Amino acid sequence: MSLLIKNGLVYIDSSWQEVNILIDGERFVYVGKEDKPADEVMDATGLKIISGIIDPHVHFALYCGTVTSVDDFESGSRSAAYGGVTTIIDFLDPTRNARKLERSFYDRLELAKKCHVDYHFHACIKEPDGDLEEYVLMMKKLGMNTIKLFTTYSETRRRTYDPDIIKLLELTKKYNFLVTAHIENDELVSLKPEYACTYISEARSSECEYSEALKLAGFAKQTQGYLYMVHCSSGETLSRLINQYGDILGKHFYVESCPQYFAFNKEVLNSEQGYLYTFAPPLRSKQEQELLIKNINYVNTIGTDHCSFMSSDKKNHPSLVGHPLGIGGIESSFVVMHKLFGDQIIDKMTKNIADLEGFSQKGRIFAGKDADLAFIKEVDEYPIGKPHGTCDYSVYEGIKVKEKIVHTMLRGRFILKDEQFLGGQGELINCDKEVKF
Repeated sequence: MSLLIKNGLVYIDSSWQEVNILIDGERFVYVGKEDKPADEVMDATGLKIISGIIDPHVHFALYCGTVTSVDDFESGSRSAAYGGVTTIIDFLDPTRNARKLERSFYDRLELAKKCHVDYHFHACIKEPDGDLEEYVLMMKKLGMNTIKLFTTYSETRRRTYDPDIIKLLELTKKYNFLVTAHIENDELVSLKPEYACTYISEARSSECEYSEALKLAGFAKQTQGYLYMVHCSSGETLSRLINQYGDILGKHFYVESCPQYFAFNKEVLNSEQGYLYTFAPPLRSKQEQELLIKNINYVNTIGTDHCSFMSSDKKNHPSLVGHPLGIGGIESSFVVMHKLFGDQIIDKMTKNIADLEGFSQKGRIFAGKDADLAFIKEVDEYPIGKPHGTCDYSVYEGIKVKEKIVHTMLRGRFILKDEQFLGGQGELINCDKEVKF
């Protein structure tokens, strides 16, 4: 079946164009001015159309030591569809060697079969006890080009130490992959039993982040390897990276941030429901938030770090130690960020991620690529409501916006139509064998 979408305003090459989109099966076959014949015609008058959004950072069904995040691959991807997200990247459970990595991959793959959108995984390493090159080769064999590591969480034995980080960065040149790092200085993290969960911004200070970020950027420059910093929380971190490592930023060192760090600052932690805004790295000062907003051009990608817990799970664990850290956000990420930054945010949520991950079939509206689309309608201002996943709240509830995702298409089929969820069958996507940064 072929479908011609006409009269919409389509985002191509960083501009809005009045073009028709012809889809045959799962792919775009024509994008241009001609009125091509098709089995069906859709009139998209009044709608803006962008490539399906890619969320490079989600945690579905993640056990955090006390409870498991409540959005699994089914409910999390349902929520994703309402946000125009057509591809998500989740994380394998952290492993120490290649053999355990392979087992972790197939365990996670089984859970992901319920996913309504396309999916991919980051390999995830901790305290490696095997050969690192063998680990990389197993990752590549399984179709991945990213290895996530933590520079903190030594208390749960998830940390990877500097010598292994340097070795992995050296290997990125040989095998063309990204070291994807949660960057906090473990020695500066202060976890005391008496700390309340809302004290998290002091317990995991900005210095924790920027001191470690500068050190690892130095490793990337020293090795000429490829490093990707996840969820940059502080404008101070980003500003220091620009000043000291601007020559490799966007070339050997890439920065991801999340909507929560632009939308909120740590003052909200002092509110009556401050416990709902807890995640790591935490919210920063208003000044650091403003500095992050000012330097948005240096942020390469936007991910949500979607890791949702019920409000009762948060409230019932008031101490920082043992508190479930994480929030949802996949459903509201685009409308929140588009309101704040306009069209400059689109590439950071689509093609930039596709390019870094090696998804040659994703991220652009172009003949031959997967027909993944999000349709945006401008509406009267309204407050964001509760999400359509499992979680009973969203930190973005009540934020007023003037647009909605009304349709979401995955590989030529609507999974959301007229704001009604139709469901879909996501597929595992592997990275391109050769990725060039």
